[in-house]
Amino acid sequence: MATTHPSAERHTPPPREWLGAWVGLTVVWGFVFYFIKLALESFEPVQVAFGRCFLGALTLLLVAAATRTRLPRGRVVWIDLAVVALLLNTLPYLLFAWAETRVSSVLAGIWNAATPLFVLAFGLLITPWEKATREKLVGLAIGFLGALVVLGFWDLGNGGDPLGSLACIAATACYGIGMPYTRRRLVHRAEPAVSLMSGQLLMSSLQLGVLTLLFSSAPSDVTPVAAWSMVFLGVLGTGWAFLLNFRLIADTGGVVAASVTYAMPVVSTAAGVLLLGEALTWNQPVGALIVLSGVALVQGLARVPLRRTGDGIRDHG
Repeated sequence: MATTHPSAERHTPPPREWLGAWVGLTVVWGFVFYFIKLALESFEPVQVAFGRCFLGALTLLLVAAATRTRLPRGRVVWIDLAVVALLLNTLPYLLFAWAETRVSSVLAGIWNAATPLFVLAFGLLITPWEKATREKLVGLAIGFLGALVVLGFWDLGNGGDPLGSLACIAATACYGIGMPYTRRRLVHRAEPAVSLMSGQLLMSSLQLGVLTLLFSSAPSDVTPVAAWSMVFLGVLGTGWAFLLNFRLIADTGGVVAASVTYAMPVVSTAAGVLLLGEALTWNQPVGALIVLSGVALVQGLARVPLRRTGDGIRDHG
């Protein structure tokens, strides 16, 4: 998941101007968890994460070269890019890939939908402009209740392997820390987005490259399906999706881009159930709906119902 800019929302243009990008991003990111599962047939989790970042970096570098865009310059910005890469790419990509060796792609996609909840939770601590409104706090409470339902807290075995779910939660928590950090440290910089995103994926490729060399062995039998899955994850699911997400934010101001969160679990669930034959327990879609209800409050797309006070004034409650 890419980074959004904390600027004020602008008037949303007609759907014909952004619907194609919205659908493309929803489908690509929704299928990421399906292709991770396929890639794991031949590659270890750290190799899946490395390949995704490396191919994504190559994609963005080609775009940068075509547009004659320079990479960032200066030690401070590269330190910040290394931190952002760790939080938004290296750790979550590795955690999601490892998690899918233990849980379904359906469940991983559902857990990813909770990302905005963690973004708000950590944003309240990291970014000074983030204010704790009643809707946001209620949304957090509802969202994390939904997470417990997805997990099947009354019977941990019901939601799949608990360690796999915890790895997914840790991955979304990394997004929650990394996105506010990015807003605080990088969005004010003058470099073009493709420059910063290229640097970010280069740093992540370096980090994961070291881990791959230290903790994995060369794959012995790479199937065509696994190889093409890696191409999808890197070129489309990372490089192209980063650019598409930035375009959507630039065109709509961010509200429409944020709504991708709601459609992604539908795509990832359909792919897992229909194409992989994965099971879907009742608590997973129910919990996902509760999570997304909390996300809607957090993102300002829904409000706490109004009630009438004793003196006739309506307020939130």
